[in-house]
Amino acid sequence: MSARHVLVFPAGTEIGLEIQHALKDCKEVRLFGAGQDIPNHGKFAYGEYHRLPHIGDPNWLPALQDLCETLSIDYIIPAYDDVIVALSRVSDQLSAAVITSPREACEITRSKSQTYAALTGIVAVPHLYADAADVDRFPVFVKPDRGQGSFGARRIENREQLDAALADVPGSIICEFLPGEEYTVDCFSDRERGLLFAQARGRRRVRNGISVNSITQDIEGVPALAAKIGARLGLRGAWFFQLKRAANGELTLLEVAPRIAGAMALHRVTGVNFPLMSIFEHERKPLGILVNPGEVEIDRALVNRYRHSISFATLYVDLDDTLILGDAVNTRLVALIFQCLNAGKRVNLITRHASDLNATLRRHRLSGLFDRVIHLRDGESKADYIAEPDAIFIDDSFRERLDVTKRLGIPTFDCSMIEMLTQQAESMNARGASDVRERSVEGVS
Repeated sequence: MSARHVLVFPAGTEIGLEIQHALKDCKEVRLFGAGQDIPNHGKFAYGEYHRLPHIGDPNWLPALQDLCETLSIDYIIPAYDDVIVALSRVSDQLSAAVITSPREACEITRSKSQTYAALTGIVAVPHLYADAADVDRFPVFVKPDRGQGSFGARRIENREQLDAALADVPGSIICEFLPGEEYTVDCFSDRERGLLFAQARGRRRVRNGISVNSITQDIEGVPALAAKIGARLGLRGAWFFQLKRAANGELTLLEVAPRIAGAMALHRVTGVNFPLMSIFEHERKPLGILVNPGEVEIDRALVNRYRHSISFATLYVDLDDTLILGDAVNTRLVALIFQCLNAGKRVNLITRHASDLNATLRRHRLSGLFDRVIHLRDGESKADYIAEPDAIFIDDSFRERLDVTKRLGIPTFDCSMIEMLTQQAESMNARGASDVRERSVEGVS
């Protein structure tokens, strides 16, 4: 089968970014992102990002239908909780298949109170107070019935705080306070074979409701619990649920979600590509899971991506203290070099390396990497050998960069600056780009 055209919507969420990480290098997929025309990271991460209205806009469905037709989209992977429900309700009006669980499961899991009602007797659920007057002891926990992350969720210590919280966020529920450790259980279910994967991860540091430090954990009874939850709700493909220990130590349900989670990356890197497997599950392909053993920890922080107006066709790179740092290859710069080659740009090495240059390149496995190698003598200016007006120059030496800038007026970079170029290249869709070029080594005298 040719590559499936997959649209992630909205692409700029943490969910959408994890889907992008999971699918961007898969030969089975050509990936597209879509979302509102507002500042978001999806515009930087996706090679192709398309504007779509918010699902609250009356024209969102026609716009999505048109986009699916234009891009020949095969599958849509929703990347936000409300979008999951919205797409499940209109799936029969789309030319593309929506990769999620059945509509009933999406509707139930969007409401915490409905989820608790559906799973009572299968898993311990928090005690819910009917209203503020029924609360007879504190602390309690207030959170939106239809919410995500930590928006509107708060620990309540007294009746005054309770009244204020309920007034601030209408539609909230009042739950018993669960003081213990919190876990997420990442799951994958096949509609016929049932649960194929369930593994817990401890949520050791949480920011704005997002797990930013998590570690794989084996918790007795959790896989059996996952199988019961999945069967009761009819979940399929990727999904997860969250547990927290009550005051008596019992694992108690917080929520269930029929979607990818951002920190599913923790289990992706051990062998479970949840988005890709969800596509295969939809196609009813035979599924197998191969997981590497051992404990894995993930810690998540902000990542930098850039937009810039620098355009270039040729990259000039210095060797000593630039491409080679100490006695090791600068792998970040090598990544940029190959991204340039994939995009059809020329890459030239320009150096005054004092030793045998060919031997050094061979020893560091860099032979044959460059379109042109320019080996200068001491006293010669690198600016004299950069001919292209649309070139850029990377060198650790400020003096060299200053000379090139003054004489040629082209952009120059040191190693601390190249992340701007590398991240820009990562967001380009270079799939299928190829170029056959002769590579030569020149000794300049």
